[in-house]
Amino acid sequence: MINEQYKHSELTAKIIGCAIEVHKKLGNGFQEVIYQRALEIEMCLMNISFNREFEMPIFYKEQQIGTRRVDFLVEGIISVELKAISHIEEVHFAQAINYLEAYNLEIGLLINFGEMSLKFKRLTNKKFKDV
Repeated sequence: MINEQYKHSELTAKIIGCAIEVHKKLGNGFQEVIYQRALEIEMCLMNISFNREFEMPIFYKEQQIGTRRVDFLVEGIISVELKAISHIEEVHFAQAINYLEAYNLEIGLLINFGEMSLKFKRLTNKKFKDV
């Protein structure tokens, strides 16, 4: 699962491994918050540093217009957005990309626990600005 051509591949592989373990134990059919809590436990067991439901400001033309909570901000560099729905749609990808852009994060994961087998997508922010 580790592919060195992708930035932070080792860390994203660890996160995905945790999600696979959660899905293997719980299956599909629970609400998102149940998967969130289970993934929190699994990432703690794997010594992955994260903030859960990390609130970040949203800016428009340098003015704060609101806030949004990302499900997990892992090691301050990777956003992890969870879903527990029957099928991921384009709007969910757009939402996850919007968070990456709004927070100026380069890499994110969109993970869906709602299907029979776990689905995940690694996302890259094309507008990322290395500060």
